[in-house]
Amino acid sequence: QVRLVESGGGLVQPGGSLTLSCAASGRIFGIDMMGWYRQDPGKQRELVAVVSSAGGTNYSDSAKGRFTISRDNAKNTVSLRMNNLQPEDTAMYYCYANHSGNAMDYWGKGTLVIVRS
Repeated sequence: QVRLVESGGGLVQPGGSLTLSCAASGRIFGIDMMGWYRQDPGKQRELVAVVSSAGGTNYSDSAKGRFTISRDNAKNTVSLRMNNLQPEDTAMYYCYANHSGNAMDYWGKGTLVIVRS
């Protein structure tokens, strides 16, 4: 079992920045992909950004150029620096991890990001 705990959400004005962090614990050996998804009420959860254990990254089109994902394998953490936030970025952001050993996906409970004036 892998436990993911997010932090760093909050209220920010348009154009502002936030950094989300996620710490993994438990059966962490074998975690490959880690990253972030987000979900608005009534919508499907969507990819924001992911990073592999080797450092390869993948961003959604909306995140490219504004968000930066980073990972510290020694500390088992993944972070998302979000710049130039806009109201459409408002969502619950979920930390994600994929375990290569059992091919299971794990999710955190989410952290809320609200962007408004």
